Amino acid sequence: MATTDMCPMKPEPTLSFTQGLIVGQISVVLLIAAFIKFFIFGEAPSPEVTATIRAAERRSRTLAHRQSLLTLRSTTPDATKSPQQPTLNKKKSSILRSPPTLTIGSILNKTYYNVDSHQPESLDWFNVLIAQTIAQFRSDAQQDDAILTSLTKALNGASRPDFLDEIKITELTLGEDFPIFSNCRIIPVDEDGLSLNTGPNGEKRFDANSSRAKREGSRLQARMDVDLSDMITLALETKILLNYPKRLTAVLPVALAVSVVRFSGTLSISFIPSNPSQLTPTMMTFSFLDDYRLDFSVRSLVGSRSRLQDVPKIAQIVESRLHRWFDERAVEPRFQEIALPSLWPRKRNTRGGDEPLDGSASSTASGSAGKGKGREIAKELKEEARKEFQAEAAAGQRREMSPPENLRYRRVRSRGDRGSTGEFSMPGSLPGMTLDLPP
Repeated sequence: MATTDMCPMKPEPTLSFTQGLIVGQISVVLLIAAFIKFFIFGEAPSPEVTATIRAAERRSRTLAHRQSLLTLRSTTPDATKSPQQPTLNKKKSSILRSPPTLTIGSILNKTYYNVDSHQPESLDWFNVLIAQTIAQFRSDAQQDDAILTSLTKALNGASRPDFLDEIKITELTLGEDFPIFSNCRIIPVDEDGLSLNTGPNGEKRFDANSSRAKREGSRLQARMDVDLSDMITLALETKILLNYPKRLTAVLPVALAVSVVRFSGTLSISFIPSNPSQLTPTMMTFSFLDDYRLDFSVRSLVGSRSRLQDVPKIAQIVESRLHRWFDERAVEPRFQEIALPSLWPRKRNTRGGDEPLDGSASSTASGSAGKGKGREIAKELKEEARKEFQAEAAAGQRREMSPPENLRYRRVRSRGDRGSTGEFSMPGSLPGMTLDLPP
């Protein structure tokens, strides 16, 4: 009895080893099937639903950022004031008169622009200039492979993961249409980009004499609507490398083509004045509001023999990464900043006109010319210099081959050449004067 209590009998297993193996295999197969069905071949939401969800996320992020700024201002009123920078005590000229302090209110008054009642403006002339610029960019891209080389180098840079093979560009289309800008208006903003065109009770009213309008850092911002419907395509192909348990265990070819179908949004542009104390130039900043819409068309092809075409989940991942890349760089509160060069007229920047204004004759090289003509002039000058060098070299060679004719090597006349008179003429003497020397 004691032995039975100390060593109880083990219960018999309900399933045998074979049955457990079968159940495990079936479970793995079901998991793989569910993954393929719902993750790879799952139905993607409609573009309208996706755009609405993303717009709501961007709007909530913008409101949270704005609320944090307002909270910071209310808790620390002095935080909004920029610290006074030490200025250099430079001697000012008494000839150059200092203009009065310029504020955004005085700029609006002197330009007769009322931000409360001014109607939005069309930008037809601006659309024509932008269209010419884009057309020239597309034409230059067709002449050489600079853009193709730059993209290939960027895609295969240090940021390329190890499990991807070399990325090759198979198609690049820069589009045929042009963006249309419209509905331009001027909005006063403070140093944080918050609108000043709001009254104390929420009404749309701008007060040029308010403390926020006179605060350092406030500026005028131009906002305009942008709409582009085109087909800008970039197609790539690469291979996914499986390096476990050993290198190149498996290789999976992947082809991907991404096209920008439509973009619509609001572009904001403003200028930040230069700061002589900090030696910062004038900056132009631009960003897009969070109400933009960016639609893509993603085509994919996975595999070599049995290929999977246009996998919805791949399209969702690619679109999400592209939207995230754009949001992190050019969507408020983030913005792009570009330093502007000096706008003073300079002689070295002058182009156009083959003759000076005074009418004096000058060579073609001294006159200013356009970019295309400048290249032709440089080519002609090089050819002319080459011909002159060859002519000088040929003349020097002929001089070396011909006998010298200078005074040092002039033949000395013999005594017999003097004649029977024995007279010599002195150079520089008067006519008729002779010099008699003894024979």
